[in-house]
Amino acid sequence: MGSGKLEVERKFEAGPDVVLPDLTGVGRGVVTVGDPVTHDLDATYYDTPDLRLLRARITLRRRTGGTDAGWHLKLPTAVAGSRREVHAPLGTRRTVVPRAVTEPVTAVLRGARPEPVATLQTTRQVTELLDADGRVLAEVAVDTVTGTAMAPDPGSPAEVTTWREIEVELVDGDPELLDAVADALVAGGIPPSDSPSKLSRVLAGRLAAVAPAAAPAPAPEAPEGKAKGKGKGKGKKGKKAKGKGEDDAAAARTAGDVVLAALRAQVEALQVADIGVRTGDPEGVHDLRVACRRLRSILAAFRTVLDRTATDPVRDELQWIGGALSGARDGEVALEHLRAVVAAQPVELVRGPVSARLRSTEVADVERGRKAAIRALSDKRHLALLDALDGLLADPPLAGAAGEPARAVLADAVERAGKRLTARIDEARDREAVDPGAHEEETEHALHEARKAAKRVRYTAEVAAAVLGAPAEALVRCMKDVQDVLGEAQDTVVTRMWCLRLAAAAVGAGEDTFTYGRLHGLEEARAEHADQAFWALEPTLRDAVRAAARA
Repeated sequence: MGSGKLEVERKFEAGPDVVLPDLTGVGRGVVTVGDPVTHDLDATYYDTPDLRLLRARITLRRRTGGTDAGWHLKLPTAVAGSRREVHAPLGTRRTVVPRAVTEPVTAVLRGARPEPVATLQTTRQVTELLDADGRVLAEVAVDTVTGTAMAPDPGSPAEVTTWREIEVELVDGDPELLDAVADALVAGGIPPSDSPSKLSRVLAGRLAAVAPAAAPAPAPEAPEGKAKGKGKGKGKKGKKAKGKGEDDAAAARTAGDVVLAALRAQVEALQVADIGVRTGDPEGVHDLRVACRRLRSILAAFRTVLDRTATDPVRDELQWIGGALSGARDGEVALEHLRAVVAAQPVELVRGPVSARLRSTEVADVERGRKAAIRALSDKRHLALLDALDGLLADPPLAGAAGEPARAVLADAVERAGKRLTARIDEARDREAVDPGAHEEETEHALHEARKAAKRVRYTAEVAAAVLGAPAEALVRCMKDVQDVLGEAQDTVVTRMWCLRLAAAAVGAGEDTFTYGRLHGLEEARAEHADQAFWALEPTLRDAVRAAARA
């Protein structure tokens, strides 16, 4: 992969007569403003015919001129106003995109070859904002741009657009400086830009043609006769919701609208996390697994909205990729925790090269996990899963409840998820009664199943919160508390396993194993504390579910 950096910038509209205001002393630390420097930039942008990169908020270009000529791939991040850049040298072949800048977006391209879609000629006037030591805190660029959208087919004309804009990009400054510069520009009559990028402005018409609507298509009406029989309960809840005075916009939303919007958000999160894994983001694997879990929960909780004969195979594949990535994260978390525990121990209780063994094991495990994650994401099975998710959004397999008022369907889904959680808790309580205070495999498994059920309640409530409001939000917080305490208990299952493995390796090397036994005991105590915290929290769970289901 090429070199990269995190780009944090904001864009502003600049009419033909706009003059950049004096920014000396703006914000904290800006002491002087450098003399403007002009660059002539020439860029060719690449994408697929259906603009799948641009639709994913990704830009790929080959640019000459300026101080950073080369191939640039700009990727979305979870931080608003920032993008991750991947750079590669210009090379000698103008039309062949280097693998270094296509590999991170393998999951977006899925075998499609990027081709030129637009060109931008920019005259850029760059002004640096400097601190007292001459360090560049930010750059303010006034761009005069001519953009050409290439014809999508031989019978169509190219489209040319010209405009001026201002970009403010952080260099060594902090976000507060970016805010201060933005305030100064707005005060000077220079408004923020509505366009996320130059390319999206140039290709606006073509983009609208391939991505006609961001919102889900209206769901069909429920089948005739749905209000009878089993539909009575839902009908009653619908009347109750209207009695609460929900506004016309909320009342008009169908269950299909809400569920498809949630599904779309998580598919986008999955794609961003996929890019994160491929570019070495330390949270990439975690974020991808969370997106998989949320997607699986949505598809399971809303089977009355989306036909399970179409979604169950997708759930299976989501479970597969999540499982394939588990080893890439679990070991890293466990070993990092054990290193922190060792660091907190009295020195006389750490016998032998425990810290060194933990560190070397973690490094090796992280590398194995990274390679395993890349292999899993490069598997055709993973790319087929992404195609299947896109298919669900493009042509949703809507079921009978998709056309019903959202409030009733969402409340029912929360209630069902809550009943499932209650059943898992009762099973765990029965196991605790058989083995009070013990950490037998069956008891730990029962609590783990309760934790998974709590996750489903949480993810279902997150979808429902868009309509059910505060009670659903309170349920989300409650379930997060459950996840935290039971997650800690489950973490100790992994850390205790590592204690045994590390002790076995130490025996083979002739090292003292006392500390590994102590670590194992400390982790058992941590598990017991987490169990107690859960059972103290448990009496509040039913009320939280009930309040959300009746919202």
